[in-house]
This record gives sequence, structure tokens and C-alpha cells, in this order.
Amino acid sequence: MKRSTFLILSIAGVYSAVLHAAAWSVNNFLMTGPKAYLTYSSSVAAGAHSGMEECKFQFGWERWNCPESALQLSTHNRLRSATKETSFVHAISSAGVMYTLTRNCSMGDFESCGCDDSRNGRVGGRGWVWGGCSDNVEFGERISKLFVDALETGHDTRALINLHNNEVGRLAVKTTMKRACKCHGVSGSCSIQTCWLQLAEFREIGNYLKIKYNQAHKLEMDKRRMRAGNSADSRGATAETFHHVHATELVFLEDSPDYCTRNASLGHHGTEGRECLQTGKNLSQWERRSCRRLCTECGLRVEERRTEMVASCNCKFHWCCTVRCEQCRQLVAKHFCARRDTTAAAPNHIRRRNRGHKR
Repeated sequence: MKRSTFLILSIAGVYSAVLHAAAWSVNNFLMTGPKAYLTYSSSVAAGAHSGMEECKFQFGWERWNCPESALQLSTHNRLRSATKETSFVHAISSAGVMYTLTRNCSMGDFESCGCDDSRNGRVGGRGWVWGGCSDNVEFGERISKLFVDALETGHDTRALINLHNNEVGRLAVKTTMKRACKCHGVSGSCSIQTCWLQLAEFREIGNYLKIKYNQAHKLEMDKRRMRAGNSADSRGATAETFHHVHATELVFLEDSPDYCTRNASLGHHGTEGRECLQTGKNLSQWERRSCRRLCTECGLRVEERRTEMVASCNCKFHWCCTVRCEQCRQLVAKHFCARRDTTAAAPNHIRRRNRGHKR
């Protein structure tokens, strides 16, 4: 079967609605797949987009917040970083593609795919048997590999790390699946249940992979053997290293850079100008510390800005059948990281020194 490399954004018409909403997340996301599978490309694009949106949510209050360049950096030939953050990008985007393909299959969007009934009729446990319509994750896994894994054409350590982290993302989809059951029996006695497997919410997959990110393992390579290039000695060193890596463990090769400061060449914007949280209802401890993490610890100050918000209020139901609301304006305080005003500090220092001199 012939394989051809194509840029998803170049496919006109059919995928325009998806790509308009996901422009940055799939921009320059090269995917290699057989021409026979072009029918799945819109789902692949939507899956990559949902993965990157989840990445933005998971890192919303951290110094690295999954910027627009994250997906491009992870697949760019000249900027093949292998940090913890890159490992998460590979895992969540791979999971997003597999998740969307699986869901669309179960919804009947593809003629060549349907529910997984391979285990139907088998005893699954005490008081229940497999039945119903399980989500076909095997299909989603197989098609996602054709698109996502084919990005890695090299045989170097970075390519192997990316492929491994892609697989961690797909395993996360399988690991988080839920068992749903339907009761059978006289008068609702539920003496026997029919059960099937269904996808978890994608947020749960994101939470699972975020834990894996926090526990990610740095690979310590034998640099002397790695310098041998593509020789058997180099491949042996890589194989030995991966032999001790668990299948569900995210791995990385390089330490993360300083995300406090801007680095245009690497696509890092720094934390200056970022919003942080100081007040609000139901904030987690991690969110409450965001101003310290993003601003203070990065040598910036916290600046409060008050903005006017317009929202519907005093809504009343009128018979029949409309709801009329007033437009209320209120000032809302938001907090941002700003550069310290060093020019203002000098006069204060001078004034303090002058006052001491007069004494």
C-alpha cells in the first residue's frame, strides 16, 4: 500500500470547519498515512486539537502553559526537543487522536467500523456477562498509529522517546475506560448484568497523563556509546535504556529550560503579562499559588488591573414565553505578572540616603 505525506491544512473544503477552530493546534502538524485512510483525516485533526486544548487546560497556571508552538516544536525536524513538556505533548495529542477516532467509530461515522462485540456472551465476573456495544478502541489505536507514529521516520533516541510517549497516551485511553452495565431480572432484581466498556471523559485522560508527567523519568544515556551514531553499539545502548522503562511511564531526555524568561527561538513567551489567581471561589491550593509561581519566583511583581465586565442580570420570565434580562456592569479585579519598576526604586533610595545625611 502506498504511503504519502500530506499537510492536513492543505486539504480543502471537507475539513475547513474543523481546521478553522483548531488552526494553531494542527498548523504544520504533518501526518503520514495511506491515501485509503484520508476519510479519517478530519477526525485526526479534531483529535489533535482536543489533545492540545486539554494540554492548555492542564498547564493553564504553570510557567509552561502549552503555548501555540508546543505541537510544532515536538514535530519540527530542527527543534526536536525531548523535555518533560514535549513528552506530555506527544502523549496527549496521541491520546486525543485515538479518542476521537474511537468515539466517531462508535457513533457510526465510519462505514468500515462499528462497536466492539468480540467479547459478547463471555462471563466477565460474578453476576455479569459481556454484552452491549463496547467502544472500539482497537480500531482507534490502529488508525491513530498510521497517522501519528508515522511522523517519526528516524531511528535516533529522540524518535524512540517520541514513539514511546505516543504509546503512553494510547494506553491512557485504554486504562481509563469505564465499565457500564444494564440490569436484567424479574421485577428489576438485577440478578444478572450485561456490561460493556466505554470511553471515559477526555478530562479524566488528561488528569491521568498529568500525573504521569509529574512522575516522568529522565533517561540517563551512555553518552560514550551514543556518540557512535547509528552503529550497533549506539542502538544497543538505547535498547538497554528502554528495557527498564515501564510501558505507561513518560520519559524525557533533556532538562526543561527556564520558562520564566522569553526565548523566541524556542517559542517560549515567558511569564510576563500572564494572568494569575489570588482571589476567587473554590480555588485549589495550586491555583492560589499561581501568582507566586508565575510572578514572584520569576522576578516579576503582581499587578492588579480592574476591568469592567458586562453580564446579564435580574432576569425575569414573562408569560409566555420569554426571558428578559438587564445588562449589569461591574468592576472585576484581575492579577497579572508585570516587570518590576526599577526606575521608581532609585529615587526612594536616594531620598532615604538624603534623609540620613541630614541627621
